[in-house]
Amino acid sequence: MTSQDGVRVAIAHDYLTQRGGAEKVVLAMARAFPDAPIYTTLFEPSTTFPEFANLDVRPSALNRIGFLRKNHRAALPLLPFASSSIEIDADVVLTSTSGWAHGFRTSGRTLVYCYSPARWLYESQMYLGQSRSLLKRVALAVLSYPLRIWDRRAALSADRYLAISTVVQQRITDAYGITSTVLPAPFTVEAAPEEPIPEVQAWLGDSGYYLCISRLLPYKNVDKVMAAFAGTDRKLIVVGRGPEADRLRKLKSDNVLMLSDLTSGQITWLYQGCNGLIAASYEDYGLTPIEAGYHGKPSAVLRWGGFLDTVDEGVTGVYFDQPQPDSIREAVGALERTHWEPSKIQNHVEQFSEERFAAELYAAVTDIHAGRIERTASR
Repeated sequence: MTSQDGVRVAIAHDYLTQRGGAEKVVLAMARAFPDAPIYTTLFEPSTTFPEFANLDVRPSALNRIGFLRKNHRAALPLLPFASSSIEIDADVVLTSTSGWAHGFRTSGRTLVYCYSPARWLYESQMYLGQSRSLLKRVALAVLSYPLRIWDRRAALSADRYLAISTVVQQRITDAYGITSTVLPAPFTVEAAPEEPIPEVQAWLGDSGYYLCISRLLPYKNVDKVMAAFAGTDRKLIVVGRGPEADRLRKLKSDNVLMLSDLTSGQITWLYQGCNGLIAASYEDYGLTPIEAGYHGKPSAVLRWGGFLDTVDEGVTGVYFDQPQPDSIREAVGALERTHWEPSKIQNHVEQFSEERFAAELYAAVTDIHAGRIERTASR
């Protein structure tokens, strides 16, 4: 459990039950600190990236409940207790979080890498979207006040905060009164070779297609992207899983294909063959345009949040101002009218390298351990 300078480092993450951008960041942290154990509330190897199965992952006692491993949102009332029960013996804990891991207890110092203060506490309307679930709304209303107290206490215990983007940096200040430093998340080059998907090949025929890769949550606005393609001769492939999946399947038109649980090689194959990426989500960090850019593909994205940090308008993609079908459809048209230079798109991606990310983490861990970093919270 050491870095190259003999510092005992551990990694903490909210829960490892999904395949998303945050989990990719945790894998990058694990590569930067290969001896560091990973502490988490819940761990389900079958639904997260397979690389975690070969790492030293240490879940809380809550992990014994199989239902919660497959349905982590149902564990919300229990997660503060599970988080507070985790004790980490390390010199520095590198904490990856958007809601829970900053509450893990440690004998050492804490460096928090924050994707966002908890959306369900501070942006509940965006988090729930058009959900009609009375149970979800009542649960958040009842739990919100005590969870905010717990959340703020956990945040103020950290030694330093790193923010994934400029919009999250401001959100951390608003929620906690904490000054943070922006460190963009790394783009990980997938080593797996391209793996064609026969069912997709048969569905496409000779047609081109656009790609939307996203967790299926209300604030991701995947339904708006799908509606933008309805009634057109363009094809859209949506890749992702989440609680909105059943509703979206009922809404989709015949020119939309929904996929989930793909391999890295299959994702690479889809990126390589697509005309471009479409994203209408309220993102704290715009990772998928970087992934598309690595393959020289342009993106049409919402002019909001993390996308403002990762998309260079006119060079790597275009923006639309509202997550509405008409605006998205116009942006797709703009993608098609523009001559894109794959080499310029790929050059833009280089600033988000994993090497740069690891170097910044090494420096921050060293500074904290040496006592050169004062606590960043306003007292």
